[in-house]
Amino acid sequence: MPAETDIGALNDWMRNTASDALGIRITDASADYLKAEMPVDDRHVQARGVLHGGVSCVLAETIGSVLSNIAAAKDGKQSVGVEINANHMKAVKKGETVVGECRFLHRGRTLHVLQIEIKNAQGDLACVSRLTMAVLESPS
Repeated sequence: MPAETDIGALNDWMRNTASDALGIRITDASADYLKAEMPVDDRHVQARGVLHGGVSCVLAETIGSVLSNIAAAKDGKQSVGVEINANHMKAVKKGETVVGECRFLHRGRTLHVLQIEIKNAQGDLACVSRLTMAVLESPS
């Protein structure tokens, strides 16, 4: 797991993953916060030409998982997704870029709960998501 503030290393860590294929790029990171951008193009839209809700969930789970694993790694542990939900408030059209911001709601010894807000280029809330991560021992 890369250091929390090494954005280049975090983006390299996600190379050749679903996040990489969708163009998700981390732009800011700390122990308590993570921010990423994602373009909305043909890879991301549903038949009506707007951001697919499932792709919003991929963005949310990506940044929530990275932030949770940064915290877990400090204790020699790892974390895995248990549950995600998402509420979609505003459609995002092809050609726009969305920004996801993630913060902890709870950072326990065995469970992390994170909130992710996804906003359009105008700063309007497009989706809010909550992600629950189980904190586990890292394999030897």
